[in-house]
Amino acid sequence: MIISIDPLANTPIYTQLINQIIIGIAEGKLKKGEALPSTRQLALDSGINTMTVNKAYQELKAKGFIEIHRSEGTKVATNFPDTTEKEIFKEQIKILYAESRLLGVSKDEWKEWIKDLENEMEGLK
Repeated sequence: MIISIDPLANTPIYTQLINQIIIGIAEGKLKKGEALPSTRQLALDSGINTMTVNKAYQELKAKGFIEIHRSEGTKVATNFPDTTEKEIFKEQIKILYAESRLLGVSKDEWKEWIKDLENEMEGLK
């Protein structure tokens, strides 16, 4: 698993890590049930603090995208969140949309972004 962290980005490192793992799962680069590196190993490979990796893993676990077992390690979940999680996600999109409109993003720009995103992630399951 290749992780690319930008320490100068405005996005916190743990959020960058979360986003890259979610996108990796969605794009099929990480398969359901596939083992992920240990917290320590991912921290070493990425050059980030183990506490940062742990925070990202805990959030991914809370969202239902990974499973953490003491005996089996960390792996991509075999079953993803239910509809309750989808409602939370819908609320997050609503907030992003509202913030972007306050920053001057037009409805047409949103439509264009969605089209571009759909094309970029065409192969998602």
